[in-house]
Amino acid sequence: MKFDIDIVGKIGSMALINRSGDDLDYNILASISRELKPGMVWITSGAVEIGRLDYMKRMNGIELTGRDDDIKTDYAAQGQIILLETYRRFIKSSYSLRQFLVEHQHFNHPDKREHLKNALLRCPPQKAVPIINYNDPVSYTENRKMEIKAFLTRNGRAAECVDNDETASEIACLLKPKFLILLTSVDGIFKDINDKTTLIKEISGKDETEVINNIEYYQAFCKGASRPGANGAGHKLEFVKEPVKLGTTVYIANSIYKIADILKGNAPSTVLKVR
Repeated sequence: MKFDIDIVGKIGSMALINRSGDDLDYNILASISRELKPGMVWITSGAVEIGRLDYMKRMNGIELTGRDDDIKTDYAAQGQIILLETYRRFIKSSYSLRQFLVEHQHFNHPDKREHLKNALLRCPPQKAVPIINYNDPVSYTENRKMEIKAFLTRNGRAAECVDNDETASEIACLLKPKFLILLTSVDGIFKDINDKTTLIKEISGKDETEVINNIEYYQAFCKGASRPGANGAGHKLEFVKEPVKLGTTVYIANSIYKIADILKGNAPSTVLKVR
C-alpha cells in the first residue's frame, strides 16, 4: 500500500501539562520535538490550557472571567506563542518548522482541503515539519455551528475538528500516513481504566469490516473523559475508524514514551490495524 507520508502524530492537552507544578511539561515537549523530522505531521493541543497557566502566573493566580468563548480565545492566543516557541527551541536546527492553524472549513470545503493537503505535502522535500492546531483564537462557537449545519445540509457530513483527535483523523485521511500516533496521559485503551492490567494491546481484524466491529466492541468499555470538555477514549476510537479503513496503523500511547519506542513495540500502547 502506498502512503503519502510516514507519520501523523497528535498530543493531547493533559499529556503536555506537569500537574505537580501546574506548568507546561518541558521534558515531554523537548523529547517529542527532538524526534520530529520531515515526513511527519504533528498536531498539538494545549494552547488554551498553557495560555491559562501562563496568564495566572503573570496575574498572581487570578483567572479570566467572562464569556467562555472570549476566555478560550484569550488563553489560546497567549498559549500558541509558548507552544510554538518551545517546539522551535528543541527541534533539530536544520529543519524548518511551519505552523498551520486549521478550522472545520479547511476540511469541509473541497478547494481549501486540497490547498491544505498540497501545502503539507510540500513540507517533506523542503525539510520542513508542520505543526497543526485548531485555530481557537478566532473560533466563535455560534458562527461555527451555523457553518457546520450548512455543510451538513450540503454534503451530508461535516468535520468539526474542535477536538484535536478529530483533527488528527482528518489529517490522516487527507494524507494517508503509514502511522497515526495519538499521545495521551495514559498507556492506551483499557477495559477498566482503574485497572492498569486491562490494557488492550491490539484491536485488529483480517479486513476492514472485522476491525471496525472490534473497535466498536471495545468502545463499550470506554466511559468518561480525563477532564471537562474532553471527549474521552470512546470518541478517540470513533475518530480512528476512517484512518484504519484506509490502511493506516494507529497507536494510542502515553506521551512519556518515545515515538520510536512506541513504533518498535518497546512501550505499552493500543495498536489498531487491519492485519
